[in-house]
This record gives sequence, structure tokens and C-alpha cells, in this order.
Amino acid sequence: MNRVTHHGRETAYRRSDRGGDGPTVCCVHGSGGTKAVWKSQARLSDRSPIVALDLSGHGDSDDVDAEPGVETLEAYADDVVAVAEATEATVLCGNSLGGAVALWVALERDLPLDGLVLAGTGAKLAVLRDLLDWLARDFERAVEFLHGEDRLFHDAAAEYVELSKATMQETGRAVTERDFRTCHRFDVRDRVEEIGVPTLAVVGEHDKLTPPHYHDYLADRIDDCTRVVVADAAHLAMIEQPAAFNAAVAEFLDRVGSQRTLEE
Repeated sequence: MNRVTHHGRETAYRRSDRGGDGPTVCCVHGSGGTKAVWKSQARLSDRSPIVALDLSGHGDSDDVDAEPGVETLEAYADDVVAVAEATEATVLCGNSLGGAVALWVALERDLPLDGLVLAGTGAKLAVLRDLLDWLARDFERAVEFLHGEDRLFHDAAAEYVELSKATMQETGRAVTERDFRTCHRFDVRDRVEEIGVPTLAVVGEHDKLTPPHYHDYLADRIDDCTRVVVADAAHLAMIEQPAAFNAAVAEFLDRVGSQRTLEE
């Protein structure tokens, strides 16, 4: 595990590199998660170095004092930019909240990018009011709801579901609620057409949290955006169907790498 110090805190990240010469990919987890959600994507590192970070307050990273919404989004963007600069990552891969952070970085920061992978996310991420209430008052119920049918998982092995629940519990109520309230306030629908890099919008077939039509919206409005649906998966397709998810990302990285070579 590696760490980068920025803005008075440390952000932890893992880097996998099996000699791939493609663009380095920085992976950003979703609400209540950690870098562990991207464990299977390390298999792509024979093609491109793969970096996965813990956002502030998650996993092994220091927390930050930030209010939900833009303040938290900016803090998480600082985490991503710091890790991307430290690792020379030029492709951001974000799931759910992580996708919102990736979009925010692409729109608001000067980080040079070769591409975006937007996985189980959207230009607007409204959260069910009942879920926001449970996050504030009944965290156990919120965790169970999120692990209900076709939300985080479609038909995953029990061990993955239990590990996901344990991760969310370890992250804790306060940080997880901050994440979801930040998602609820996120809305860049009027700006996604500004995205000027190749983009992959990839979603689980059964995802009820960020349904496929969210990704249709991205594909329709981002000039160079490919949409891929992963069969037999829900929100965490990278865990539930890693081979199919990785195949979509690998094809995208090949295209990005070829385009970068032509430009050079």
C-alpha cells in the first residue's frame, strides 16, 4: 500500500503493475466502500497499471471535515487528483459516487486525462428519501436495503455480499451518510456535454441504483462515449462479473492507448 500527503491529510492507494504499457488507470470506489472493490481489476495490470485509492474517511485514508455536497465532492476530487498526479494516471474509473468524483475532476480540474470509465453512475444521482432517513436514523436498515435484490448485487456469492456489508459497517454511518447525501446533491446534467475525452459508460444489467438508462443519458450527451451493459450483474458489476467488466474496460483501454499513440 502507498500513501500520498496533500491538503494536510494522507490518502492511501494500491498500485498493481504487471508490465502493461497502456495508460495508468485510477479507480475510485462508491459510497461507503474502499479500494478493495477493485481487487479483480488488478488483473488488467498486464495491459495498464491499475491504481485504486481510498477516499478520505474510507479504508486506510485520513478523514476530512467536510459538509455533504460540493464541499465533500471537492475534497474527494483533491484525493483523486493527488493520487493521479503521484502515479501519472490519465484514465479515471469511478463507480457510483466515484463516478461523480471522476466527472467532477474532468469538469473542474486541470488534470490531463486520456479517458473516463463511468461505472454504475450518472450525471445526476438522486437518492431515495427513505434511504437518506435510514442512513441518519437506522444504519442497519440502510445497509440491508442497499444489499437487497438488484441493488448492489444481482446474484453474487454470499461471501461477497457479507464482505460488502462489513466494509460499509467499518466505514461507518457518518461517512456513508455523507457519501450518499453528496450523491443526492450531485447534478451535472447541464455540463456533461463538456466532457472532451473518450468515455466508457458501463452498467450492470439489473442495476436498480443507477439503471442502464442513466448510462444511455451519458452516451447520448458525451461526444465520444461507448455504452456497455454487463449481463447478470447489478451496481457492483466489477465484483459480480469481473471477467465481463474487465473485458469492456480492456477494449476501451486499447482504444484509448491507440488514440494516444496516434496523437503522439
